[in-house]
Amino acid sequence: MTQTSAPTTAPLTAADRCDRCGAQAYVRVFMPVGELLFCAHHARAHADKFNEVAAHVQDETDRLYAEHGQGANKAAV
Repeated sequence: MTQTSAPTTAPLTAADRCDRCGAQAYVRVFMPVGELLFCAHHARAHADKFNEVAAHVQDETDRLYAEHGQGANKAAV
């Protein structure tokens, strides 16, 4: 019998960088094979596509807004 384990969802840190632009990652996308890290801006930009194929999405953008306010959302658009 094969057991599948849940993805490790350790909190993202400042060392975790967006795979698209290198900014701090606030979203981890677990794919069937591997994972992708995105800043809030690129997570919003690619959400429709990765939600179609992702096994799990770890979204910590609430931390970004808690640390920098809702203005962080407008600045990243």
